[in-house]
This record gives sequence, C-alpha cells and structure tokens, in this order.
Amino acid sequence: MSDEELEELRRRRMAELQGAAEEERIRAQLRRRLEEERQALLFQILSPEARQRLANIKMVKPEFAAQLELQLIQLAQSGRVRIPITDEQLKGALKSLQSLKRDIRIRRV
Repeated sequence: MSDEELEELRRRRMAELQGAAEEERIRAQLRRRLEEERQALLFQILSPEARQRLANIKMVKPEFAAQLELQLIQLAQSGRVRIPITDEQLKGALKSLQSLKRDIRIRRV
C-alpha cells in the first residue's frame, strides 16, 4: 500500500468515527430530552409525597419504577385517574401490582 492509500483509509476511518460519535451524541440528547419530559409529566400528575415514594422505589428497583412511571403517565393521559395522584392512591396501585405477581411456594414431600 502506498502512503496515499493509507492516508485515504485513515481519513475514511476518522470520518466513520466522527459520524458514530455524532450519532451517539444525538441519541444521548434524545434520551435526556425524553427523560426530562417524563419527569415533567410525573411532576404534574403526582403529589409531592407520591413523587418521594416513587423516588424511593426507583433507588431500590429502577426497572420496576420505570414501568410504574409509564403506567401512571398512561393512566393520567387516558383520564382514568384523578390528578394529582396521592401517596395513598400510589400505595393502592403498588399493592395491586404486587398481587398480580404469582406466589411461588415449594412444598417438600
């Protein structure tokens, strides 16, 4: 390979890397914007006590909290729940979600 070919390969590779970095920056910016929008919606639909409870849940079970946030937003947008959602209502929703889980019991014979 000549020096010109090597230089051309380097330029192409550099352009690819810059393109990938730009795409990742755009994705990160989009994720950040979506998270901000979700937090703004939650701020509107949850009482301060309910927001605190959700924050506590998020520290312990982040995946569960994300699903719960999505469900709360969907309920509020569809009008199936009164806004603001109080801490007691959130507790009730959590209890109903827990009752949906199957109890697994192992009995020894």
